[in-house]
Amino acid sequence: MADSLTATVSRLSTLARQRRFGSLRRGVEKEGLRVDQEGRIARTPHPSALGSKLTHPHITTDYSEALLEYITPVYCRPADAVAFLADLHRFSYRHLGDELIWPGSMPARLDGNDSVTIADYGTSNVGMMKHVYRRGLDVRYGRIMQAIAGVHYNFSLPDELWTALRDMDGAADTPLDDYRSARYFGLIRNFRRHSWLLLYLFGASPALDRSFLPDGRVPDKLEPHGRDTLISRYATSLRMSDLGYQNKVQAQLKICFNSLSNYVGTLRHAISTPWPTYQALGVREDGRWHQLNANILQIENEYYSDIRPKRVARHDETPSQALEARGVEYIEVRCLDLDPFNALGIDEARMHFLDVFLMWCLLSESPWIPDDECDRLDDNRQRVVERGRDPEMRLEHDGRRRSVAEWGGEIFTELAQVAELLDASVEGTPHADALERLEPSLRDPALTPSGRLLARLDETGEEFVDAMLALAREQAAQLRAESLDPAREALFADLAATSHRQQRDIEAAERETFEVFLDQYFARAREPRMAAAGHSPAMQRAGDAS
Repeated sequence: MADSLTATVSRLSTLARQRRFGSLRRGVEKEGLRVDQEGRIARTPHPSALGSKLTHPHITTDYSEALLEYITPVYCRPADAVAFLADLHRFSYRHLGDELIWPGSMPARLDGNDSVTIADYGTSNVGMMKHVYRRGLDVRYGRIMQAIAGVHYNFSLPDELWTALRDMDGAADTPLDDYRSARYFGLIRNFRRHSWLLLYLFGASPALDRSFLPDGRVPDKLEPHGRDTLISRYATSLRMSDLGYQNKVQAQLKICFNSLSNYVGTLRHAISTPWPTYQALGVREDGRWHQLNANILQIENEYYSDIRPKRVARHDETPSQALEARGVEYIEVRCLDLDPFNALGIDEARMHFLDVFLMWCLLSESPWIPDDECDRLDDNRQRVVERGRDPEMRLEHDGRRRSVAEWGGEIFTELAQVAELLDASVEGTPHADALERLEPSLRDPALTPSGRLLARLDETGEEFVDAMLALAREQAAQLRAESLDPAREALFADLAATSHRQQRDIEAAERETFEVFLDQYFARAREPRMAAAGHSPAMQRAGDAS
């Protein structure tokens, strides 16, 4: 791969000197639980001053009423995305009273399944769809799993850069949408081959509170630390383990991202195919909805993956139909834990590294993934999630067993070429600096976020909740003390008020019953995009019912 990459980087150097790589685009979606001063998940409603969860473009909730989700605009500079994210936190803290934003991916202290309150999105059909979808997640997996938080990183290239890459590949006759989609899927395949590296470098959830296991049964992989804490000595990300987001039924889907048509077809099959276990749970009883349907997936967003191809859907499309009609617009990285030592959960250096890593995945050769390799990739990720800092742990690579330090060092050598390419388009050397900052972690697992967190617990004897609570208080004091630009604060206040009006307007305009709305939605969702017809004002919001 190295020789091919070197040649590709060399050919792209002219574009880099023209600063055309400086227009890479990225956005951040960051989750964080609201908690009380004792480190318990908040039971209070989403603060009205933050706006409507249904319609606000930047402040919403994920599964739970207490799980804040911040969404930045798309930016060409990581610094701008970080600044906007910081202002969202500062604005929120002006309206949270004495509540705190939990800094860890694994949740705060819980009191059983019902302590995780399902988010309420109002009485409109699209609001009810989002709520019932979450009820379905409850009956299928339980609510506690849904209290886990993380960071999603959205990444794309501008059309002018795609056009240049297409011309460089001698594919000028290929429609740009098709070319871009094929290359994005190549990026995704390489990401799946190497996402273990992100789990190692950024995993930050090696510990959890006992309340996360309400049945009291402790898996063999966990050991006690103090009275209420369980740790996995060498784990990097329990969030990404079988203790975190999981769906054993989905494993049968075997999506290895070899083509757009395979991906869309598999998801369409999953949202149309009943599953006996879910049928037994029931869909509706005495007028109360338990889940949207009894299929493998209620909707496409129920598919859990560490990366997704995405496109913003139009008003008459589901997410897959948007992909089918116009191809991949951007990719969403979903395997990132919150950095508990950072008030925002992510920083510029991590974003610069992600840009390098994703461009490396794009520019490197990426053959299709056969089923046997797909299984090996899953095994490698699982090894790093559960034992990534174990010096004896080995990964499978081309028939060899390799350590994180050996294989990771080889990858970093190639990443350095891409970092140099990206740095040619910006001031300074932020991409090379990000690699230099992270590379020592390959040889010393104690430098990773998971290693640092375990070291703190070992050195202080703190419980997990106490350590996270101390960090939350420090970060809250920091964010409350920092100034918020008056214009930005006015914008957020105006968006909050506008979002409430928009929700009321949607609810007032409702004419059809929820049952009819769902029937129409799923009838449309089962159709290939080219066969879809008609328009529904709620389709875009319904398609994003995650």
